[in-house]
Amino acid sequence: MKIKIKKPLALLLLSILIVLFSLNIGMFWDNVLFASKMGNPLFENGILRWDLLPLDSDPGHPPFLATILAFGWTLFGKSLAVSHWMMLPFIFGLLWQIAFFVRFFVKEKSLQIWAFLLVVADPTLLSQLVLVNPEIIQLFFFFLALNGVLKNNLYLKIVGLAFLGIVSYRGMMLCFGIFLIDFLIHLFVNKRNIKSFFTKRNIIVYILAATPAIIYLSWRLLTKGWISSHPEENWGNAWHFETTYDFIKNLLRNALVLIHRFLDFGRIVPFLFIVFTVYIKRKSIRWKKIVPIIIIVFFSTIVIYTTSLLINNAMGHRYYIPSFLALALLSFLLLKHYKFKKLLYLGLLGSLLLGNFIIYPDNISQGWDASLAHIPYWNLREDAIDYMDANQIPIPKSASFFPNRTTIDDIDLNGDMRSFIEFTGEEEFVFYSNVYNISDEDLDALTREYQKLKSFEKFNVRIDIMHKKKVNNHEFEN
Repeated sequence: MKIKIKKPLALLLLSILIVLFSLNIGMFWDNVLFASKMGNPLFENGILRWDLLPLDSDPGHPPFLATILAFGWTLFGKSLAVSHWMMLPFIFGLLWQIAFFVRFFVKEKSLQIWAFLLVVADPTLLSQLVLVNPEIIQLFFFFLALNGVLKNNLYLKIVGLAFLGIVSYRGMMLCFGIFLIDFLIHLFVNKRNIKSFFTKRNIIVYILAATPAIIYLSWRLLTKGWISSHPEENWGNAWHFETTYDFIKNLLRNALVLIHRFLDFGRIVPFLFIVFTVYIKRKSIRWKKIVPIIIIVFFSTIVIYTTSLLINNAMGHRYYIPSFLALALLSFLLLKHYKFKKLLYLGLLGSLLLGNFIIYPDNISQGWDASLAHIPYWNLREDAIDYMDANQIPIPKSASFFPNRTTIDDIDLNGDMRSFIEFTGEEEFVFYSNVYNISDEDLDALTREYQKLKSFEKFNVRIDIMHKKKVNNHEFEN
């Protein structure tokens, strides 16, 4: 089936539709920190006054997203809608670069759109596309640099890497992934020797690309005295282990979590399809054509998943999006080895789209920013806050959980500075949702000591307004 469209215009319209769909989606998960809590000081004190970030909202990462938002807020006013519109250039840029990435491997024009749809159907990518976050910005520069490598375009490679290195520390890790991809394609695809890779020109390219990240790291050390180990350990100590046994236990646990991340939200189907095909069709596969994408799958995020295995912090699905997208494209390339290509394609695409409807029980942690499953939460949250206001339930005296345990303004950018407080079990009222991934202890305490005043639920996403048993003397509307 041939579909003729003007690609840039189609991708721009798609990007605008994504933003329009997203306008009521608030700051979510880590983006409360990277967008609101880092953006507000820059908006108030000066867009480039990175040195004035308060310690309690400074994770050490470059405030790239926060700077973009502060710039937008200064020009157009601080609001959730403006924040989403500031993401438009990066959404469009990312989709365009993914289209070029697909076109490099899929030469048949009639098949490129179907390959593109399969790649962008990844649930974690879809979720990031509707959130205000640094991930989309990071992915745009990553694919810009990757396409520079694939097409041997030095300018794309320099620009992509230079900006990628100052979006976040993970961006810096992805830069090293690009370097490894470039090096390994040079050796194993182009069949050239090591010496010919380290030419004067290539060395200059990587020095220029690394310069912004080096300048930022040097500035941080000189002005702050630390890079990633927060002095107050607000987000814990990722490298602290009591014993060697604890380290090994954590390593094995992280290995299982990493495998889960690659299989979660429907990705298990394309993954098993690839493994099955590579085994039974190994003699007919044109390995030279797919070796570059296999290199991209394994080495784009190698620094990230190696580090994730060694530390005791949680690893997000979004860390591995470059690998996820490369795997999806690899599964598309392998379809040609079967007769029933269309049926298999629908199975691969359907598994990814249906992955957005997967919701785990309350006592099992879920990557809520890693699929579109969180979409109903936003209207439910608005209804729940309206219910609290209508029934005079004081928000400043009501407990909630991450990422809702902050001011309403940090999430909705609406100027409402009322803030939920941390749950201790003593609060009279609790604002709880199954998107919060709370601990078993807190979940047991809610079940044992609180009862529901009102529940708001849609598509298995739920918000409960709860009050402590035998304490409430309030009259509430249902």
